[in-house]
Amino acid sequence: MQLASHELFNLKELIASCYNTVTCMGNFIQQAQDPELKSMLEKHYPKHIEDYNMKVKFVQQPNTPDFEQFQPDELMPKLNNFTQAPMMQPANAPRLDAVTHNDREIALAYLLNQKAAAKDYAASAVECANPQLRTFLENAFLNSSHHSYEIWQYMTEKGYYPLTAAQQGDIQAIGGMYQEVQQYPFRPDSSFDQQQPLQ
Repeated sequence: MQLASHELFNLKELIASCYNTVTCMGNFIQQAQDPELKSMLEKHYPKHIEDYNMKVKFVQQPNTPDFEQFQPDELMPKLNNFTQAPMMQPANAPRLDAVTHNDREIALAYLLNQKAAAKDYAASAVECANPQLRTFLENAFLNSSHHSYEIWQYMTEKGYYPLTAAQQGDIQAIGGMYQEVQQYPFRPDSSFDQQQPLQ
């Protein structure tokens, strides 16, 4: 498989990240006590294995794998309020003697894993020369973004993650710094009926 040197370096890092995800998730599924958390991890797990396998195939096989078969899971919003957590758990400190992980630790580890993976996929995609690989990385970004959103919602509902509304005064201060563009220099789409050429 022909790859630019930076693409191969990025793939090396992404494969290692996926290797870690697949290994840790298998362990997390065994340790999770909350049926909701366990079910979410079991639902996400096959997609991470598929993601890992696609990247391994890409660097091992002479022909480009069928990246079209990898499609991101859908975004699943379910919170009723996107600015306030329904509850908050009491403060606690990291455990220094943990042998197994509790549900809060599992959820946090998975959230941080998926947020980091999404950022790495996005950074790699915008530097990718191979259009097929670029599309795969974009889909992998969406998948990790959607998975991180789902586990974030779980943590927010359980009171493991803070969510507070922005102050109205701050919103108004930022909003007051800008005005919308009222005219367009050209008509890129005829559906924009209000566009007028600049004089």
